[in-house]
Amino acid sequence: MSLLRVYKSDGFNVEIDAIASDKSISHRCAIFSLLSDKPSKIRNYLKAEDTINTLYIIKSLGATVSQSNDELLITPPEKLSEPAAILDCGNSGTAMRLFCGFLSSKLGFFVLHGDKYLARRPMKRVVEPLRKIGAIIDGRENGNFPPLCIRGSNTLEGFEYESKIASAQVKSAMILAALNAKSISTYIEPTLSRDHSERMLGAMGADISTSLQNNGKNKIVVKPLEKSLEPLEIDVPSDPSSAFFFAVAAAISKNSTVILKNILLNPTRIEAFEVLRKMGADIKYIVKDEKYEKVGDIVVKSSSLKGVEVSQNIAWLIDELPALSIAMAVAKGKSIVKNAKELRVKESDRISSVVEGLQACGIETKEYEDGYEIIGSKIKNAHINSHGDHRIAMSFAIAGLIDGMSIDDTECIKTSFPNFTDTLRKITRIEVGD
Repeated sequence: MSLLRVYKSDGFNVEIDAIASDKSISHRCAIFSLLSDKPSKIRNYLKAEDTINTLYIIKSLGATVSQSNDELLITPPEKLSEPAAILDCGNSGTAMRLFCGFLSSKLGFFVLHGDKYLARRPMKRVVEPLRKIGAIIDGRENGNFPPLCIRGSNTLEGFEYESKIASAQVKSAMILAALNAKSISTYIEPTLSRDHSERMLGAMGADISTSLQNNGKNKIVVKPLEKSLEPLEIDVPSDPSSAFFFAVAAAISKNSTVILKNILLNPTRIEAFEVLRKMGADIKYIVKDEKYEKVGDIVVKSSSLKGVEVSQNIAWLIDELPALSIAMAVAKGKSIVKNAKELRVKESDRISSVVEGLQACGIETKEYEDGYEIIGSKIKNAHINSHGDHRIAMSFAIAGLIDGMSIDDTECIKTSFPNFTDTLRKITRIEVGD
């Protein structure tokens, strides 16, 4: 799929139970299963290109992966294999950064690479802190860009490291390295970033403690593993960041309601919904389960939106900002996004991609180093370049509900939400072609 054409919506009232399984948790399920000596059972694993690549990687490292119906059984190897081939992370920065941390503390030589877009994404943010604790990692421009070559060892030192950025990927990489270090490690981040790694590893038996400091910083203390962790047995909930596209769709479309089923409701993952609610959206949560993480349904109805400033808890909604920008573009008044420089090192420079796309749609915007300003108006039909970024592609597809839209280079959507276009067909007419 290259060109996606979306037609104006006349309104909809739908229940969507086919939202993609959570990508972040799916990646972690595959990687964390290697920390046990028993098979892990994972249901509803995301079957998208990025997460399938992660399964290929753990198989290259010696794991056995079998499937029965919707359940994956991952049996870890007694000892990790030293693969003869490059480990292909596809388009996933999450996979590459987490595997950096995991493999740095495992004996062997490993090479991580990805597609042309991942090859342009900076990796020093995870490579440099890992090097400081003894990891041997190299790559293009002194390790800043893939391919990354890792000479893993089991002699990493325990550490005390304070990160300047709140990044769940960097934090998770450091935690994975710390689990196999020689002594206790402490990691501090400026604010709490998404905390799936701490929750999941803790539930598996890892000795990880977290505490929010009086200054707002988040402190994590990790003790080295004394034995293998317990295996996972988990149902992966649906991804709130994928669901958010259709939340925005309902909020900006007249006479529309959507019920989003079985969504992960972790507080660090629904901040974008809370911002949308602050803008005036009619949003309700219906909690169904709290066994591992809070999971439930989200109901969103069409609403009259007003401008908003987004400058806090950026790490909790960084992935949803492109979709949120579409809501801002139709809201009354001015919206501002600040402290989001992290957007510049995603699958594309998402600050520039959002601004370029909205300007093509006739929306007045200003670009800043760490965000943008949007003056709400009416989105007009335009031709958008996704820059190979799945979230840009899907965000402007949702924008097309207002007056139609054509988006180029949409093959990237398959990396995270392979049934996005099928789901989009439930609420409007679309065409897919070359």
